[in-house]
Amino acid sequence: MEQSLFSVVTLVLALASIVNTVHGQGGSRVGFYLGTCPRAESIVRSTVESHVNSDPTLAAGLLRMHFHDCFVQGCDASVLIAGAGTERTAIPNLSLRGFEVIDDAKAKVEAACPGVVSCADILALAARDSVVLSGGLSWQVPTGRRDGRVSQASDVNNLPAPFDSVDVQKQKFAAKGLNTQDLVTLVGGHTIGTTACQFFSNRLYNFTSNGPDPSIDASFLLQLQALCPQNSGASNRIALDTASQNRFDTSYYANLRNGRGILQSDQALWNDASTKTYVQRYLGLLRGLLGLTFNAEFGRSMVKMSNIDLKTGSDGEIRKICSAFN
Repeated sequence: MEQSLFSVVTLVLALASIVNTVHGQGGSRVGFYLGTCPRAESIVRSTVESHVNSDPTLAAGLLRMHFHDCFVQGCDASVLIAGAGTERTAIPNLSLRGFEVIDDAKAKVEAACPGVVSCADILALAARDSVVLSGGLSWQVPTGRRDGRVSQASDVNNLPAPFDSVDVQKQKFAAKGLNTQDLVTLVGGHTIGTTACQFFSNRLYNFTSNGPDPSIDASFLLQLQALCPQNSGASNRIALDTASQNRFDTSYYANLRNGRGILQSDQALWNDASTKTYVQRYLGLLRGLLGLTFNAEFGRSMVKMSNIDLKTGSDGEIRKICSAFN
């Protein structure tokens, strides 16, 4: 009798575990549109693929856009709204790219299933597809989000910044329910994409009273100074992962180990003990203690992030076009 009861309890716990991996937080779930718009995910995927094949740099743009959306008002596509005073006009969002991809995907999804699929879900799916198209592993994206009805530039005040210390980064992530591992994992998205010289040039010339940031590899410093002249070239674009800027891999973390991180906030992850451990694990340096695979963990952290402050059910709306409220 006891053995039978134990088996039942074990089965219940196992089923609960399966449910938890399929469902997101706050009401989203994998396969939300299977009955109402079964082609939704494939339409988004093919649209993203078409655009990224034409311009591989759009993959990083879409990933970054989703990140900026989720950290302000939750993952509700508020960053997509165009117009004066919206999130899209805030300084940290002026360099966002990929809006035309989301608009294209939305138009195609609307043609197949009018008024069913939210822009927030399209953005979350596009971010996943961008990673896959860049060589990363896929993951299941819980859907069922609704689009927000508020988008204000004044709300864009707590996005992680390129000059943030590790402590500040951890505080900003913790405020969104994300832990230190999520921080190191999600910032690993910098394995694709670029940044402007103006966001790190202080490290190259006047970081300390003695000059450049001493944590930068000496030979790499010379390369960066050539690409980012001291009194010009502020808008020049530099790969965040100089080893493989369009490839989703772990070379970003290897760069940190070798003193070749671009942003101050990135390199700090290697110089702080609390985050360095995760960088080492993703590089396989501490596998005997705890082996973590960056690609697999990235998907888990993305699901966690993409369910921040969800609007589901009757909250929010399903926009007709992503750049304007209904």
